Amino acid sequence: MNVSLGTINELKTAIGFGLFSCILAFLWSPALTKFLYKFKLTRRAEYDATLNISTKTGTPIMGGLLVIVTVALVTMLFNWERKYTWVPIGVMLLAALLGGIDDVLHIYGHERRNRKLKQILTLIRVHANWKQRLWLIITLPWSTFKRLALTLGSHPGKGVHVHEKLLLQFAAGAITAYWIYFKLGANWQQINIPFDGYVNIGWWIVPLIIFFVMFTANAVNVADGMDGLAGGSLLLTFSTLTILSWLNGYQEITLLNATVVGALIAYTYYNIKPARFQMGDVGSLGLGALLAINTIVISKMLLLPFLGFIFYVELTTVIIQIIGRYILGRRIFKMAPLHHHFELHGWSEEKTVMRFWIIHAAVVLLGLWIALY
Repeated sequence: MNVSLGTINELKTAIGFGLFSCILAFLWSPALTKFLYKFKLTRRAEYDATLNISTKTGTPIMGGLLVIVTVALVTMLFNWERKYTWVPIGVMLLAALLGGIDDVLHIYGHERRNRKLKQILTLIRVHANWKQRLWLIITLPWSTFKRLALTLGSHPGKGVHVHEKLLLQFAAGAITAYWIYFKLGANWQQINIPFDGYVNIGWWIVPLIIFFVMFTANAVNVADGMDGLAGGSLLLTFSTLTILSWLNGYQEITLLNATVVGALIAYTYYNIKPARFQMGDVGSLGLGALLAINTIVISKMLLLPFLGFIFYVELTTVIIQIIGRYILGRRIFKMAPLHHHFELHGWSEEKTVMRFWIIHAAVVLLGLWIALY
C-alpha cells in the first residue's frame, strides 16, 4: 500500500491528539479523585442477575468521567466537525449522563417500588375506584414491559431501572440511526461484508444501528466488574479503531478514536488493581455507545463482535445465565458475567483480567486482519 505524505501527517496528528489527551487526563485526575472522595461517590454493593454478592465496596465510582470529560473537551475544542463528530460526542454524553444518574442514584437514591404483575391483575379485579382500574388496564402493557425488563437486570435497587435504561439507549441508537440514514446520504447506508465488499442495505441499517448501539453499551457496562478489565480491553479496541479509521480515510473519526486512546491510558493506569477508582456506568455506557458509533460510521459494523469481543462474550453469558435461571431452572455458570465465573473457580482477579486481555487482543487482531481484506 502506498502511503502519501499527507496520510502520514494525518497519522502524526492523531498520535499527537492521543498524547495530548493522555497528558490532560493525567493532569486533572487528582481533582477527579478528590471530588469522588469528597462527595463519597463510592461503590456500596454490586449485584449479579442470579447471585447477590457484594464486592469492591468503598472504591470510588464514576472514574469513567476521566475519559468522558477529556474526550468531549478535546473534541469540542479541536475536532468539532458537524458531519462526523457532533453526533458521536452527543450520544456518548447522553449515554454517560444516563450512567451518571444511575451511579448517583445507587448511592443517594431510595429503593423504588415495583408491583408484580400478579398484584396488578388483582388490583384490576378488586380496586374500588373504577378510574384506577381503568388506568391499570390501560397501562398494563407498560407494566408488563417493566416486569419483563427486570429479568434482564441484576438488581433494581435504587438506580435507573432496566426498562428506563433500555428506552434511553434506544433513543441514543435512534439518534445515531437518524443521523446516518437521513443526514449523511446513501453512501453511509453501506456496510462492509468481510471478504466480499460493500453492500447498501438501505433502511435496514436503522434497526441494525439501534441494536448494536444498545448491545455494545450494555456489553461494556457488564464487563466493568474487575479492576483494569474494561479499561484495558477498550484501550485495545479503540487503538485498532484508530488504525482502521485512518486507513479508510476518516480523519475526524481517527482523531476522535486517538483521543479516546490517550484518555484510556490515563484511566487504566489508575484502574489497575488496587484501583483508585472504577469506571462506573457513566464511563462504560458512554464509551460503549461511542465504540459502536465509531465502528458503524467507518462501515465496519459487522466487525463489532470482533472489536468488542470480550464485552460481547460477557453480556452473552449474562443472557445465557438468565435463560438458564428462568427457563431451565438452573445456573449455567457459577456466576455471570463470565469473569465472576472464573473468579469462583479460583482464578485471581489479576489472572482473570490478564487472560481476558490476551484473548481479547487476539480476537481484535483477527478483526483487524479481516478488515484489511
